Amino acid sequence: MSPKKLRSLIELGESDTVEFKRKFSGFEKIAREMIALANTRGGYLIVGVDDDGTIVGVESEKSEIDLITTAAEFYSDPPIEYDVDIVQVELCDVIVLRIPESPVKPHRLLENMQKKDLRQIGFEVGVYIRQGERSVAASREVARVLAASGPDSPPLRLQIGDIEQALFQYLGRHGRITLQQYRKLVNISERRASRSLVRLVRAGLIRLFTNQSEDYYTLS
Repeated sequence: MSPKKLRSLIELGESDTVEFKRKFSGFEKIAREMIALANTRGGYLIVGVDDDGTIVGVESEKSEIDLITTAAEFYSDPPIEYDVDIVQVELCDVIVLRIPESPVKPHRLLENMQKKDLRQIGFEVGVYIRQGERSVAASREVARVLAASGPDSPPLRLQIGDIEQALFQYLGRHGRITLQQYRKLVNISERRASRSLVRLVRAGLIRLFTNQSEDYYTLS
């Protein structure tokens, strides 16, 4: 990456595809950021830049890269693929990791902290996505959609029946629906409702939006 392009990225600030780190901040933290980017649209993890865009550089790019490599290979399942550049800008060495959107989603953080708590509130343990400028835990439905989008996923078999028609009619009137609203609307189990929504997202008929409170679906 050229210094000019790096400056442009820094000036635009953090986003769903760009994350700044002043320095290596621990294996789990770095792996979580890489996982979130790989699970979403891909992007850049830039080490040597403060959250406010101040360029501080790194003291030893080799040491930092060695730590990042360990995070990518041993703290993510499956390991994260990435390219790395050392870019000199404003007399500082900055590490730029380009992380492509992964074809083998979802990547999971290999950790043991708060697993029970995450499951109790509807999140999928170890799976993270980018949401704006932050990396956040993915819901079970988001994780299922990620898994269903992989190249090894079984062929999509889609039938539009009464429950799907009821969903489309509801979305036409109200604009959005949650998993629990859908389940109650058509009087089916949560598991069946989730499978139905995942298939419709995969087919491109509806879209899944995620936020801090609850996921919801809209017509595409």
